[in-house]
Amino acid sequence: MLHSAPYKIVYLTPALYMAGGVERVLSLKASYFAEQLGYDVTIILTEGKNRPLFYSLSPKVQVIHLDINFEELWSRSFMGKIPVYLRKQRLFKKKLTAELMRLRPDVTVSLLRREINFLTAIKDGSCKVGEMHINRAHYRNFEGSDANWLKNLFAQVWMHGLVGKLKRLDRLVVLTEKDREAWSELSNVSTIPNPLSFEPKSVSGLTEKRVVAIARYSQEKGIDLLLQAWAKIDSRFADWRLDVYGDGDTTPYAELRKELGIDAARCGLNGRTSDVEQAYCSSSVFVLSSRFEGFGMALVEAMACGLPVVSFDCPWGPRSIISDGEDGLLAENGNTDALAARLAQVMESAELRKLLSARALQSVRRFAMSEIAVSWQQLFDELVRKAPEKKTP
Repeated sequence: MLHSAPYKIVYLTPALYMAGGVERVLSLKASYFAEQLGYDVTIILTEGKNRPLFYSLSPKVQVIHLDINFEELWSRSFMGKIPVYLRKQRLFKKKLTAELMRLRPDVTVSLLRREINFLTAIKDGSCKVGEMHINRAHYRNFEGSDANWLKNLFAQVWMHGLVGKLKRLDRLVVLTEKDREAWSELSNVSTIPNPLSFEPKSVSGLTEKRVVAIARYSQEKGIDLLLQAWAKIDSRFADWRLDVYGDGDTTPYAELRKELGIDAARCGLNGRTSDVEQAYCSSSVFVLSSRFEGFGMALVEAMACGLPVVSFDCPWGPRSIISDGEDGLLAENGNTDALAARLAQVMESAELRKLLSARALQSVRRFAMSEIAVSWQQLFDELVRKAPEKKTP
């Protein structure tokens, strides 16, 4: 049990009605801080008023809806967004300033959305912390067919301005050491990984000849690369199957599965599962094929369920979680031959699966919520102790 003062903490994030990783981690941390540490925790939202929260949240956590509705911008053209955005941003600044002046928190934590443009100018006396959940290279990045010269120019100008705003924070918190190094212009960066999102009631018996992936059907998650790797070993392991679970459109992946000649009866492209723990525990190998990750929460979850894990060594999360050859296996990023070989290595050896499982269960303990909470409380202690003059009656 930690013994520092029960701080008043305010979190700023757009919404909590979605089934996203950021939403899940925030709900978990806010609830733990309120229930176990006695913090006075408030979450301020701009979207989703009157929509139910997707993840459970302690009744001790206060939720304030500013009802700005930036989501209205989704239906407008790039140029059409500008006047609406500016109007809504002015309203957001006015409402958020009023709430922070009323609440007078010790620490305000921004999930680095629209409030970063003005947060440090609000003189409510709180220490200002930014919390980054994606690696720098892909933060607010315009990719693929969605990109054009105007958007690319806008992104470059925006990133330059962002760095200046991040310098004014009392602290920027990132998920991995590699990402801390990526913000080389900043001297105020700390690393605190995400906590394990649940404590499994059981672990895999490693008896099912099944490989599982938990990922959105999106370009960055690399399900196309996973299918290409699986096609290389599908016929060799005819008694094994692959199951993917996640949100998104499976149609292009089903077409790729057919093109690659993969046996559809042993390769499931499933929607999101409501029981992710069961999906892990009824499998014997977990695979992550992402092109990049902010952290890699699914890896931590799988390891906590006793699964041997195989992952691309993508930027930046997996290497901060897995020690290659010790508690999991890493493959060269984007190299489907290497991923196939690593999968085959663990699929063909029951002894290796048992060894990796045992080591994973040990190493994953460092991501327990109680352990991560220590890091956050130490950070809060440090910031508040350094800035007592910021707090006004």
